[in-house]
Amino acid sequence: MIKSASEIRSAARAALSGHWAEAAMLTFVYCIVAWAFSALVGGLEYVQQGLGTVATLLMLPLSWGYTVTFLSNARGENDPFNVSRIFDGYKDFGRIFITILLMQVYTFLWTLLFIIPGIIKSLSYAMTPFVLRENPEMKNNEAIELSMKMMNGHKGDLFWLYLTFIGWGILCIFTFGIGYFWFAPYVQASTAQFYEDVKADYEQKRER
Repeated sequence: MIKSASEIRSAARAALSGHWAEAAMLTFVYCIVAWAFSALVGGLEYVQQGLGTVATLLMLPLSWGYTVTFLSNARGENDPFNVSRIFDGYKDFGRIFITILLMQVYTFLWTLLFIIPGIIKSLSYAMTPFVLRENPEMKNNEAIELSMKMMNGHKGDLFWLYLTFIGWGILCIFTFGIGYFWFAPYVQASTAQFYEDVKADYEQKRER
């Protein structure tokens, strides 16, 4: 049984209690690294387009590392927001890189058909980072397909959860972006809590 959006957000806030500053700092570091990649590319205009693509691809394991730290926090693991954790994806580069790249490519191709199928598929694939984290032996389509199975019947739940953050996102604008360093952890922590729910629901259905 999936909890309501308000219950998931409440669980996320509870998990972040006492860790908000650490999560905000991790988000800040993540943004700085992303900016550094962009700045490097911007300074090399003669090959900017090609390097831009490379920089974006090299960021995939970093974004994975950032995302799964919030699952560690949700489970009460030690030192979940240690800055070094966002680089964990590079320790298993091939598996993480290829799987997340495939996820992005599939989403893009579905979006070419029309924006709605793209959104639906992005929701279907959304649990893939967590699946990779929990199943070191899984990679590529196998991990993506497990995410799809977990999200069967729950894509609308995740979509509604994200919609409930719109107001918070608008408020960030009035903080000149500073609020983003707390907003992003809130969304990520909620997504991690959502994963715990859909995983439990999926496993329960398999046992029947």
